[in-house]
Amino acid sequence: MKHTWQLWQEQELLRHIQASCGRLLLGLCGALLPAVPVGLLAGRTRRGNAILSPFLYLFYSLPKIIFLPLILMAMGLGNAPKIFLISCTVFFHIAIVIRDAARAIDPMQVAILRSLGATPGQTFRHLLWPACLPAILTALRTGLGIALALLFITETFASYSGLGYFIMNAMETRNYEDMYAAIITLGLLGIGFYILLDRIERKACPWK
Repeated sequence: MKHTWQLWQEQELLRHIQASCGRLLLGLCGALLPAVPVGLLAGRTRRGNAILSPFLYLFYSLPKIIFLPLILMAMGLGNAPKIFLISCTVFFHIAIVIRDAARAIDPMQVAILRSLGATPGQTFRHLLWPACLPAILTALRTGLGIALALLFITETFASYSGLGYFIMNAMETRNYEDMYAAIITLGLLGIGFYILLDRIERKACPWK
């Protein structure tokens, strides 16, 4: 741990931590933004469920990492393919959870709001979103482990920044102290994101 602390104080490791944090955060946001409307559409409409659910199940079961060479060929060697792969993988996980949460909403509650003159926007704000938000945050927490694994793998391919690159480079040069320190750092990064999501849930869902 002493070497880990010393390494944290160096700008070189900080650069790799910032690169990994940025990719992870953008990947999760890129998954969440499209997953919310897709999950709600599949969960609240029969036609949406009939059209979208087969595709969600099909692509959810596929190991997206097998498409990494194709993604690298299409998008180059920068941050874009790494973020895109994380987003694609976590997207299907979140979308399915949102769909199930939306389907579990009591139709009577929706009917009551509509009878009171609530617009679709008001129904979303006061019923659909609060009902689905805990499931969304839970899906983000469970998807975090998947995102971290993909982050490590993608950073070992044609990359010169990030904790994945740092770990593999330290292993190849037999700098095992740096390697173990970076592994600990990657684990702490995951714990930090998990705690952040847990606190967001406590603030955003006080009724839970």
